[in-house]
Amino acid sequence: MITKIVKVTEEQIRQDDSKAVHEIRQAGEIIKNGGLVAFPTETVYGLGGDALNPESSGKIYKAKGRPSDNPLIVHISRLEDLNVITEDVPEIGHVLARHFWPGPLTMIFKKSEKVPKETTGGLDTVAVRMPRHRTALALIREAGGFIAAPSANISGRPSPTLAKYVQEDMDGRIDMIIDGGIIEIGLESTIIDLTEEIPIILRPGFITREMLEAVIGTVRIDQTLMDGDSLQIPKAPGMKYRHYAPKGELTIVDGEPDHVADYINNTYHNCHNAGKKVGVIATQENLGRYQADCVKCIGRRQDEEGIAKELYRILREFDDEETEVILSESFHTTGMGQAIMNRLLKAAGHKKIQV
Repeated sequence: MITKIVKVTEEQIRQDDSKAVHEIRQAGEIIKNGGLVAFPTETVYGLGGDALNPESSGKIYKAKGRPSDNPLIVHISRLEDLNVITEDVPEIGHVLARHFWPGPLTMIFKKSEKVPKETTGGLDTVAVRMPRHRTALALIREAGGFIAAPSANISGRPSPTLAKYVQEDMDGRIDMIIDGGIIEIGLESTIIDLTEEIPIILRPGFITREMLEAVIGTVRIDQTLMDGDSLQIPKAPGMKYRHYAPKGELTIVDGEPDHVADYINNTYHNCHNAGKKVGVIATQENLGRYQADCVKCIGRRQDEEGIAKELYRILREFDDEETEVILSESFHTTGMGQAIMNRLLKAAGHKKIQV
């Protein structure tokens, strides 16, 4: 298969640029005909297929090498389309939609008969999101209104925030890649399950627990988010399997800055003597403390949104540089920091050292 790559910016969509409109229409036809298109959203690049076509969902799983019990998120562009793919939307679902859609929030509802179980990983629930990226919304409309889209990467690898990383993983596997430039947020959407008596966060993201509780009251957090021992059937992407992982061995180092630096520097010397290439993920405040083959600045510790945006890019760069051992500072486990730590822990296979 030859993968076509086209460039379409949000500004072109806003201006109704004729070339961009043509490309999006072509992409929409590919999806309606059962093909796959990677496209930008505000979170990460998504790999899109027709959510109501079980064969399309099967192609997504195959292209990603993704376990078929790992649910896909259905993306919509109009609020009224929620009624087509769900059985029952509680009032808090409408409240959250008014506050956070379009945006980086995915909600889980009881699914309707319209949605095949191939899309939902065999579950009777469906995860739904309305992205705010203009290109994504235009594509969803042209594709018929319902796009199933996980992140556009080989399963287990860091999610792509640049089209070149989509191409690296998906070239020859899918029909088209829409290059929309660098992604705004850089981490996948928050997922909240509204089928429980008390809403529960299954994946942390840009929309934090504090933001959700300010709108609907008490929200629980799934206790498996920060550990690696869950054997439960995943109701949302990223709950069960190793995700976001670089090729090198990643370890998170937590503790006082001096102790963290001592551990990382000692590890570097040991690895260097063994002929292994070592990289460090460091905040700006601690950048000068570390010795390694490559020390990458992920941003200021107080700028968690900036850190989130850089995380996957840095992990991919370490792959490009064939880094064998990666050591990362630890981050807060509240607010946006919880989403960062969730992704880091998944990427590290929950390998975390306390010093």
